[in-house]
Order: sequence, then C-alpha cells, then structure tokens
Amino acid sequence: MRKMSCLRLCWLLWDLLDLVLGYLTVSIEPLPPVVVGDAVTLKCNFKTDGRMREIVWYRVTDGGTIKQKIFTFDAMFSTNYSHMENYRKREDLVYQSTVRLPEVRISDNGPYECHVGIYDRATREKVVLASGNIFLNVMSPPISISVIAADTPAPFSRYQAQNFTLVCIVSGGKPAPTVYFKRDGELIEVVPLLEPPASAAGLQDSRAFRNLLNRDLDDTKMQKSLSLLDVEDRGGRPYTEDPFKSLTPDQGLLFSPATEVIPETVVSREFPRWVHNMEPTYYFHHTHLPISDGTVEVRAMLMWTLNPQIDNEALFSCEVKHPALSMPMQSEVTLVAPKGPKIMMTPTRARVGDTVRILVQGFQNEVFPEPLFTWTRVGSRLLDGSAEHDGKELILERVPAELNGSMYRCTAQNPLGSTDTHTRLIVFENPNIPRGTEDSNGSGTSPNSFRLILTLTLTVILELT
Repeated sequence: MRKMSCLRLCWLLWDLLDLVLGYLTVSIEPLPPVVVGDAVTLKCNFKTDGRMREIVWYRVTDGGTIKQKIFTFDAMFSTNYSHMENYRKREDLVYQSTVRLPEVRISDNGPYECHVGIYDRATREKVVLASGNIFLNVMSPPISISVIAADTPAPFSRYQAQNFTLVCIVSGGKPAPTVYFKRDGELIEVVPLLEPPASAAGLQDSRAFRNLLNRDLDDTKMQKSLSLLDVEDRGGRPYTEDPFKSLTPDQGLLFSPATEVIPETVVSREFPRWVHNMEPTYYFHHTHLPISDGTVEVRAMLMWTLNPQIDNEALFSCEVKHPALSMPMQSEVTLVAPKGPKIMMTPTRARVGDTVRILVQGFQNEVFPEPLFTWTRVGSRLLDGSAEHDGKELILERVPAELNGSMYRCTAQNPLGSTDTHTRLIVFENPNIPRGTEDSNGSGTSPNSFRLILTLTLTVILELT
C-alpha cells in the first residue's frame, strides 16, 4: 500500500509540475538523403499548451562544438531574422516550424537542431526550452571519370609475359561510388586484394628490355635494313667515304636513283615470341581519398598478366554506380599497339650546317597506352655521341656532310607491341660553305686547310728571301 501511495503521489506532483511549466514536445521529421542542387524543407513539429516565445534553428558544426544560428522566430515581436549573410540568404520561413533550403550544397551536409521556447506559466518570465535534431545527408554524384595505364610509358616484352594495370579514377562523389570493370561489354570477374600492390612489383624494368628491343631485329627487319644500307667496310658511314662524293648541289639536282625519296622510311612491326594460353586472372583493388570539399576520389585498379595476342584491340570500360546517378557513368579505353608512325623531318631539304629535327607526328591508329619512343642511328652512334635518345623528337644540330645517307631508327613501343620506323637523312651541299672548309660539325675551317695555307705562306717567304 505504501508503494502505491508513493506512485500516486509522484504522478500527482508530475501533473502539478506540468500545469506550472506547460507542455512542450519537439521533433523534426526525418529526411532521406538528398542530392546537391535539390530543394530541401526542414520541418520542426512541436506540441505545447503554453505561450510561444521563440523558435531557433541551428546548424551544428565541428563535431557538435559549434552551433550556428541560421533562423530565428521571435514571438514577442513577431519578427523573423536570418543569421546568414545576405548574399547567401537561401532559407525561407514557410511556417513557424519550417525552414526551406532551395538549393543544397555539400557544405550543407550535417546535423541541424530546432529549439522551441515557451513561457513558464508560473513566472511568465522564465522560458522553457525543448529541441529536436536531424542529420541532413547531402549526396553528390561523381563529376569526372577517366581510365589510365599505370607505370607508362613502358616497353614491350618480346620474350616473356608482363603484368599490366589499368587505373580508373572517379572524382567528386559522395558517398564513394561503386566501381567495376568490363571487357568487351562483359563484367570481369575479379579477385579482390586487401592491400595495394607495390608500384613496380611484377612489372618488367623498362631499361632492362630497351637495348634488347632496339638492337635485336628479327630476320625480316634485318633484311629490310640491309637492303637499304650499304654499310660493309664503311665504318658506320653509309654511302660515302669522301664527305662530298655523293652530295648534291642545292640547285634542284637530286641524288642517284637509289636515293631519290626524301626522306626514305621503312616500317616494321614487332610481335611476341611467347605464347600464353591460360585465361587471365584479374585482380582488383581500390582506395578512397577524401577531398577537402567533403567528396571522395576513388582509384580502382585492375591488374592481370598481359597477353598481346588476345589483349590487343580489346575494349575495357570502367563503370560507376552511385545513388545520385540515374544510370551508370563510364569511361572506355581500347588497348592498341602502335602502328604506322608518321615521321616528319624538317627542313625537308637539309643542307650542311643545318639543324635537323625528326619528329613523330602520330600514328595511323589510336594508341593506348602511351608509347615509349627511342631513337638510334643504324650502324653508329648519334651525332652527340650517345647510343640512343628518348622522346618523340630527335634533334641533329649543325649536320656535317658525313651524315649524308645515314639511317635513323625510331622505336615506338608499349606493352602490347613495338614498331620500328627507319628514315634516311639526305644532306645537300650548302653553297654558303665552300667545299673542304667545314669540320665534322658542319662549319668552320678544317685542319687540312690550315696546313695548306701555312705551307703556301712559308713557301712565299722562302722565295722572297
């Protein structure tokens, strides 16, 4: 009986306290995730039998340590007041408990609170407060997607298989999107990796294979090169022992019929000498990189052992699913070996002492991944004494007569294949430089000329004495 009496007493005291303070409950209607640019209405519902004092909306930042007023309703003066900058005034009082955000941004993501105050019935000065809260989840669709090849440019391996990695980069999404790969329109079954692979693990060292690719020609390529080059017993100086023996004056006369094409090029393809019959195993790994604006950059990697016989001209696509997208977003690449490079030589009629530029302008096809370019001189070193030169352009400064008829090889290669292009340098006589007065660099007076002048001078002096 005593327990029952205590309970009744507690309920009576609670009813009396409610009569004194007034009744007030506050809640905010839940919202599903919204997309950047959408209009959002935050509704604060409250019930009370007291007299309204104020309604205040807060945006909570820094983990709850800071509360920023975004809207105030003052019942005493019946005024509405915005605490946001005038130029960013984006809220609108639809009803006493409602705030509308016409165009949400990523920065609007986070918790919000609605505080409602009523007057204390007893004192009419004290304010009783209650609040409700909600988390506004703002989604952002990805804004860009691209597919690149890792560790490129890279060489072609003719004797053994090498690993290959495609990287799909998706930026601007919140939350992080789902990324997957397809080959020729079919979803690729992958083996997920928990840890990212080492950047160079399993990949062939580019320098280790470069000399092999540039020096080891197959029989067909060697025959083509030898048919164009007469290099026997000439010490690496094609077509001429006398620097001016085969030079042509620059009055429109050309070389002998064997050298009428300016420049002369030969293109040959390189194919692997190994066969990989097994179906490839694809490995998959992805990372999430937070961006300062609240979005995420996703890098998804697809790794497998490349087989140029079946992977050349294969279409790979990276596709993205995201709750803010109505349909998947995708980017495609086709793996293609370089073929038919277009070589341009300037000037087209090089003369002794000119600076010659040999440039790869492009290919007959779209090449992916980016090729690696290497220049060599067949049968000798380059003009600067180096064995090879990397890059799309080869520059020969102040070409001497000795380079007339010399052949240059440009090797363009990527992991899917290699192609060699040979072009011959034709050097014309320069009328501004008399014969016999240029050095090995194409200008100046030779030592033999100095000796001749000195001998003639001494002879004249002796005769006079």
